[in-house]
Amino acid sequence: MSYLYLIGLLAAIFGLALLDYRYKLAFSKSAKYFCVLAFSVAFFLTWDYAGISLGIFFRGETSLLSGYLVSAELPLEEIFFLILLSYNALLLVKAFYRLEKRRESK
Repeated sequence: MSYLYLIGLLAAIFGLALLDYRYKLAFSKSAKYFCVLAFSVAFFLTWDYAGISLGIFFRGETSLLSGYLVSAELPLEEIFFLILLSYNALLLVKAFYRLEKRRESK
C-alpha cells in the first residue's frame, strides 16, 4: 500500500486553496462556492457509479493507490481527484471571469 497518489492529490488541492486565498477567487469570497463544488463532485461521482455499474469503469491495479475502496471499483483517491478537478475548473472560471471584467473596464 502506498499513499503517494493521495498525498499528491492533497498537496495539489492545498496549492489550489493557497491560490484561491491569495487571489480571493472563490471560497475566500463566498461560501456559496462550497455548494458549487459539492454539486460538481456529486455529479461526477454519479457518473463514476453509472460507469462502474455498466462495466465501463474499473479500478486498475497500481502500487500508487492506498488500496482503500469507497465502494466496489471506486478507490478513495477518486473522490479527492474529483475535488481537485472541480476546484481547478471553478478557479479557472473565476480567474477568466475576473480577467474579462478587467479587460472590459480598460
